[in-house]
Amino acid sequence: MKTKPVIQVENLTKIYKLYQKPSDRLKEALGLSRHPLGKDHYALREISFSISEGECVGIIGTNGSGKSTLLKIITGVLGPTRGHVGVDGRISALLELGAGFNTEYTGLENIYLNGTMLGFSREEIDAKKDEILAFADIGEYINQPVKTYSSGMFVRLAFALAINIDPEILVVDEALSVGDVFFQAKCFHKFEEFKKAGRTILFVSHDLSSVAKYCDRVILLNKGDKLDEGSPKKIIDEYKQLLVGQMPAGATAEQESRNAEAKPAAEEDSFRINPDPLEYGNKEAQITRFSVYDERGRRTNIIEKGTTFSIEMEVTFHQDLDEPILAYTFKNVQGTEITGTNTLFEGATKIEGRAGTTCKAVFTQRMDMQGGEYLLSFGCTGYRDGDFTVFHRLYDACPVTVLAKKNTVGFYDMNSRVMITQ
Repeated sequence: MKTKPVIQVENLTKIYKLYQKPSDRLKEALGLSRHPLGKDHYALREISFSISEGECVGIIGTNGSGKSTLLKIITGVLGPTRGHVGVDGRISALLELGAGFNTEYTGLENIYLNGTMLGFSREEIDAKKDEILAFADIGEYINQPVKTYSSGMFVRLAFALAINIDPEILVVDEALSVGDVFFQAKCFHKFEEFKKAGRTILFVSHDLSSVAKYCDRVILLNKGDKLDEGSPKKIIDEYKQLLVGQMPAGATAEQESRNAEAKPAAEEDSFRINPDPLEYGNKEAQITRFSVYDERGRRTNIIEKGTTFSIEMEVTFHQDLDEPILAYTFKNVQGTEITGTNTLFEGATKIEGRAGTTCKAVFTQRMDMQGGEYLLSFGCTGYRDGDFTVFHRLYDACPVTVLAKKNTVGFYDMNSRVMITQ
């Protein structure tokens, strides 16, 4: 059964004027210059798509691709330069942390303020109030001025309000990233309830695991262009290509040209590296390069759960070393070590640590960690005169995102096969 479209975007374009200095804007506004002083910047360029009732659609893209601008136009916060947006249904938006809140008012007063702005009567808000308060779960802080709230309390109240006013369309822009894991689980459970009830969800997120798990369809933006739309797996794969400076198949010559203007000068620039890792050791050996490669051999910070991937590290020796040990470790963002290994554990001990030479180690394995964000660390250690010695360590050297459609309890998936007889 075909469902009706509730969001229709046709040839949407948003142009901003950029000026080299503020006085140029004033001169042009007053007509004091014969020639335009500003330069047109296309935040969005001829974007078209349709979203049907009951769909959960994600929007992904690199920074500056126009994601947030698109959502603001759909929700009426911004107006388009050209094109048309049609919305059929009551829409509730969570675009920015605490957007629409008066920080001098209490949380409770803001519930009534925002509810009234969305078109609800006081009686209707009274009927929803207990449900909103229970979902936000911020206790007595509900009677305190919002300016005293932590970012976590802000997002709890804002999301509780947005999702409990019975919207037909829910629009979310990265607002869940500040919530704790339990609150995020509660929000996504609400998402699933919304989907089952035939409601529509549109959200922007850098959490690709959530995009892969919850979205029916994904739209890929880049430099203001819509490059593609389709299944989460297909579009996330194309997004990974963008992250290493490659345009996906189907991109037009004009889109490739616009992307090339901001393309990194080298492949290394597109692989995300911590600019300030924790580094120590006597530097008799030094880690000079490291990379992560997916199952297709692409250098990337994003690995799909259940696939084979490789970790590569290069070490340059400045002194003669006897059987140095090369290692890597994964930690979660809270700092807990999840797993790791080294050349000694794996039996690869025949490493000649001669001064002036370089050694490369490639660790290949299956990714079975749960979906989420991790930090990868590297080390080169060994023994000097019988004493264990750290030659070089790089903690939190680079991030790794694990994409998963299915997560289980804890850090690892047991990959269980279940057979039930009755």
